[in-house]
Amino acid sequence: MPTLATKKLADTIGVEVLDVDVERLLTDETVPGALLDLLEQHSVLLFRQLHIDDDAQVKFCRRLGELALFPKYRIPEIMEISFEPDNPNREYFASNDYWHIDGALDEIPAKASVLSARVTAAEGGETEFASTYAAYDALTDEEKERFATLRVVHTFEAIQRLTYPDPTPEQIQEWASRAVRELPLVWEHDSGRRSLVFGATASHIVGLDVDEGRKLLADLESRATADDLVYRHEWSEGDMVIWDNTGLVHRACPFDRGKPRRMHRSTLLGTEAIS
Repeated sequence: MPTLATKKLADTIGVEVLDVDVERLLTDETVPGALLDLLEQHSVLLFRQLHIDDDAQVKFCRRLGELALFPKYRIPEIMEISFEPDNPNREYFASNDYWHIDGALDEIPAKASVLSARVTAAEGGETEFASTYAAYDALTDEEKERFATLRVVHTFEAIQRLTYPDPTPEQIQEWASRAVRELPLVWEHDSGRRSLVFGATASHIVGLDVDEGRKLLADLESRATADDLVYRHEWSEGDMVIWDNTGLVHRACPFDRGKPRRMHRSTLLGTEAIS
């Protein structure tokens, strides 16, 4: 397997891929395997000012795995993330500002996300990433032993209440219709690696006082997302970023939602339940 040239983005997470263009992503038979290996090692891959179009993005992503479909959008394999009034998921995008794992409420979470910048914010709108593998590795031996048996309840309401602290009855009813997941705090992956499972969907820890459990979850998130452990990507139009959704948390940084910002996301379906 050829080695792709890369440049480190942060101490604990991320590399920029330097020697590929769109044509190579679509035609080089060695690239998909090499990129998946890099993703496992580094969690975030940046392709700076790649300027890949929607059709090419879909074609490329299919080389990496099976894609989720978003039938409300013009191209079902691409979710358009914006605050335009006609965006069918506009109401929920504000919650992207909180640390989260994509698809934490799904039976099998997404393996990876691919995000391309079409219109960038004049100020703000960066995306931050932090490794949940590194978060587990940084635990003390005592914490690893204690956390091995803890289980956490994740709900859609937990993340939405951060954006809508005074919800309408209709919102509460809609949130309650979503799946509730009880997940281990420590995810032991098929690879043998371990990561922590936390983020804004985490409601409470089973068997602990609610406030005590939330304090523990907040502490773990704070430690895992300390400034020196985070890669913050400042978007330029045409950038594409791939992240390993099974090994990190991410969030969008604030920006003026009354001004244009549009990102095109494709999602690789997962193959491994959190267990």
